[in-house]
Amino acid sequence: MKFDAPMGDTPIDTGRVVGRPHARVDGPLKTTGRATYAAEWHDGLPGLLHGFIIPATIAKGTVTAIDTAKAKSAAGVVDVLTFENFDINGTANGKTVKLVGGPQVQHYHQALGVVIAETFEAARGAAALVEVDYEAEAGAFSLDGVRADAKVCGAFGGPGETRVGDFEAAFEAAEVQFDQEYRTAAHSPAMIEPFASIAQWEGDGLTLWTANQMIATTRSSMASMLQIDESRVRVLSPYIGGGFGAKLWAHADAILAALAARKTGRPVKVVMPRGLIFNNTINRPETIQRLRIGTRADGKIEAFGHEGWSGNVEGGNPESTVLSSRSVYAGPNRLMADHMGHLDLPEGNAMRAPGDAVGSIAVEIAMDELAEKLGLDPIELRVMNDSQVDPSQPKKTFSNRHLVRCLQDGAERFGWSGRQAPGTRREGKWLVGMGVATAYRAALRSASGAAVRLETNGRITVETDMTDIGTGSYTILAQTAGEMLGVPVDRVDVRLGDSAFPKSAGSGGQWGASSSTSGLYVACVNLRREIAQRLSLDEERAEFEDGEVRSGNRVCSLLDAVADGPVSAEGKIDFGQSDTHAFGTFGAHFVEVGVDSYTGEVRVRRMLAVCSAGRILNPVSARSQVIGAMTMGVGAALSEKLVVDERYGCFINHDLAFYEVPVHADIPHQDCVFLDDVDPHGNPMKAHGVGELGLCGVGGAIANAVYNATGHRLRKVPMVVEDILAGLPDPV
Repeated sequence: MKFDAPMGDTPIDTGRVVGRPHARVDGPLKTTGRATYAAEWHDGLPGLLHGFIIPATIAKGTVTAIDTAKAKSAAGVVDVLTFENFDINGTANGKTVKLVGGPQVQHYHQALGVVIAETFEAARGAAALVEVDYEAEAGAFSLDGVRADAKVCGAFGGPGETRVGDFEAAFEAAEVQFDQEYRTAAHSPAMIEPFASIAQWEGDGLTLWTANQMIATTRSSMASMLQIDESRVRVLSPYIGGGFGAKLWAHADAILAALAARKTGRPVKVVMPRGLIFNNTINRPETIQRLRIGTRADGKIEAFGHEGWSGNVEGGNPESTVLSSRSVYAGPNRLMADHMGHLDLPEGNAMRAPGDAVGSIAVEIAMDELAEKLGLDPIELRVMNDSQVDPSQPKKTFSNRHLVRCLQDGAERFGWSGRQAPGTRREGKWLVGMGVATAYRAALRSASGAAVRLETNGRITVETDMTDIGTGSYTILAQTAGEMLGVPVDRVDVRLGDSAFPKSAGSGGQWGASSSTSGLYVACVNLRREIAQRLSLDEERAEFEDGEVRSGNRVCSLLDAVADGPVSAEGKIDFGQSDTHAFGTFGAHFVEVGVDSYTGEVRVRRMLAVCSAGRILNPVSARSQVIGAMTMGVGAALSEKLVVDERYGCFINHDLAFYEVPVHADIPHQDCVFLDDVDPHGNPMKAHGVGELGLCGVGGAIANAVYNATGHRLRKVPMVVEDILAGLPDPV
């Protein structure tokens, strides 16, 4: 199905199943340990071996010698493979650096090979016996050091610079001018589940169990790197313990497990230890951002300029800080540009709302600073500069934009009218403040397919290679099939994460939920037609409800349709480019913080998100996604920072002990409210994703709350105690 026109009434609109709260159908499996993750598929694999990655210990240079003799002679070791033993064709789709380095080293902890042993402990011990000699080269590890030479650079196929109108002239002529710089730190995905893969060859065919968000992409990557036909690769990833973008691609564990299994003729498991993940895989780069906003005296924006600088490996992408700025606020004259300098740090790539998450921090702090300069309430300034057309594409109207309502409803719910002047509200030793920020994330759409089958026992089976990264894909797909075929969720069996199933959108970019359910919707439309034909019913008038099919005065059981065997159908959704509409999700974040007037410690007391994202497929899992993302936003604002050791070109806080990730227990009260709206222009489900919307803007809202509490403006995140203390008023 090619989706290129607004959707009329569909069975989804009945709302008996879709849109209702449902507990996660995979919840019992996960809470009882019966959900099998990538590192746990060892049952039924006799002779399983273990691999341990040999990491580079320099950031840049050449391997001049690698001696594996001691490792090979260690007890329990079966073999040692290095870059000298195999030839990998290219790298994984979506990545820039090679998954296995050598003789050239592109970054610290790049894999150079793998030790294969009977036990994990033997492999780990022998890996320490591998002796590597290097000819190290000087590298670039500081963003400040490469900023002057950074070039305008696009991200993920997009333009590096976009312009509307004449920004420079409009800014120069503006009655009020604002010009300020902001900084955000480098971040790690820091998911709980490590990167892990188990590989097994049967003849010339590979089966790979791995932790991965995009099954089809990884399948094609593995086939390309191994130089075999894609039909000979099967990838399975039915359960994933968090990915946050880092698991969009294959990593060193996958290719090394496959190579080791092919060499030994036995299944091989490779799990990255926590200390290797931070430097071996991907990160979000540090950014410097400049905001220039010119307004009329009343606050209407006339010129909006946002430029970002970040560093990455040669050939990589910048952190596209300007993505949301192109569309979030009005202004007829615009300049958006990303610049990238070459750094020899581990690869920066997509994670946790790439670009938007940190770009929105700078924009939302700037909007608050501008509001103060204009003498306006921060919400008033944002409402005044709302736009129902996309400012970057003025000929396109947003299909569904209720930002003003999000801001106004949130203000009433949160008690914004009680907000006091900066640095004036005290509760004992605590300075208390409120902050607000707009949330915006593009509503991306991606082709997606599914198969659906009515079994002889009346149950429905759904199959698609879609993944569930903890976001609830199993549940919303079960709801979709249940709604379309008139059965309760507990009569739907959803099978995910297998490349043998139809290709889906995959999980990432906030496109997964709406795209995968839309693909399943099409498959269900086709199955309804097949069932009606088997029952000799008018397929256009057939209604599916309570396990029955009704048309005119005839009522048949679904079981009647499978008297001669199961009925199945497949479907796929494709999306064209709209010439008339832009698609986005919108929200408002409200935060209250307390700042200890003696120590500078910040406590996030309460948070509220009000979101508009079309139909909410499952309020339970959607709320979980949003408040989880809000918690991630606390990390960016207050604690998360990859620290670079510029002597060695590596991140030194490469574990969860020293890379500090917040948890829900750190925040006493979080709430999320969804507006009751649908978007018939976006897809057949009239829904959009919400996962990344919950993150965008949060860091800015927290920074604005800290300023309101203390009267001290910070333009660098995370906001650490030392910086906060420097501007605190004397304790009372």
